Amino acid sequence: MQREIRIPRFNFQEKVEQYGLSFHTIDGKPYWNEAAAYVFDRKEIEAIESATNELHQMCLAAVEHVITTNTFHRFAIPASAHPVIRKAWETDPPSLYGRFDLCYNGSDPPKLLEYNADTHTSLLEAAVIQWHWLQDELPEADQFNSIWEGLTEKWVELKEENYFASGLIHFGCMDEVEDVMTTAGLMDTAKEAGFEVELLNMQDVGWDPIHRRFRDLYSREIETLFKLYPWECLLKDRFGEFIQDDENGLLWIEPIWKMILSNKAILAILWEMFPDHPNLLPAYLDGPRQLESYVKKPILGREGSNIEILTGQLHSEVPGPYGDQPRVWQDYAPLPVFDGNHAVIGAWVIDGVARGIGVRESDGPITEDRARFVPHYFLPDPLA
Repeated sequence: MQREIRIPRFNFQEKVEQYGLSFHTIDGKPYWNEAAAYVFDRKEIEAIESATNELHQMCLAAVEHVITTNTFHRFAIPASAHPVIRKAWETDPPSLYGRFDLCYNGSDPPKLLEYNADTHTSLLEAAVIQWHWLQDELPEADQFNSIWEGLTEKWVELKEENYFASGLIHFGCMDEVEDVMTTAGLMDTAKEAGFEVELLNMQDVGWDPIHRRFRDLYSREIETLFKLYPWECLLKDRFGEFIQDDENGLLWIEPIWKMILSNKAILAILWEMFPDHPNLLPAYLDGPRQLESYVKKPILGREGSNIEILTGQLHSEVPGPYGDQPRVWQDYAPLPVFDGNHAVIGAWVIDGVARGIGVRESDGPITEDRARFVPHYFLPDPLA
């Protein structure tokens, strides 16, 4: 695993905008950074892929454990959601994707930092933008990236199974450019599979109290809704109370049981269930215990906010709006540093299978919302 300095493509901003990445520059600084690339060998890619698949299976076992032992309180999940989570877990509605954030230096086993299982972004960058960069710059090379294909294949499978009541799928998000473009990318994968799609602002999801169903602005029943919107926020919203009263059973993607995996308390549960696993870091919900160096994280924090690192030499903290939340204490695994850049790997799971990675880098040890996305590649084996 190496960081390689590269010359950006001429007019690369226009090229990435062509595929939807309008936020390539934020406040005059690059978000999409193709002045560098991360280079892997095949064994390193295989190590990431294997760890991602194993972590996903362990996470599913952890969800089963939480539900069967009725330990939702450890996640601060409201009691009203418990029966809905159980029902969704038992009926097994579709779960499209998730992103593990991994610490990996190319030699030691990849370590799980957290699982973005509900409202994960950087999909467009990972699935589309870096792939087109590769075709332009290094067509002879390869990239661990079949994310788009995996999503399309899942939609095709659901269509062939006649899983949905109708061919219309609503896609909901808030009116923020990153959320809209991520959602638009997912809509394109569904359209490729032959579905009719409709973009919907989450604030425009309506409730029909007579027929006890959710409806859009055209009064059409919302039968299937992909929502790039956190479940914990959804339950607090005005219409969140109607989720249990939905007589027709709106199909939510991602399903509500993802509340367990998107909550950083899962890090402690995983360590309890699989102690000393090579892809896990010690993590606890009641304090740092014996940890000499640790990261203190709010269980529902996002984009690095309110994360605190404490070691003998380092004290780093990011302010944010999640200061009143319960915390998880996780052993500190320093990110590898290349040319002063701290690199974290986002490993994508599509329909339960590892399908690609994206690399983001930050100036400091905590990966925040403006961490730069850098493309990656690996060279094929000489004898392949």
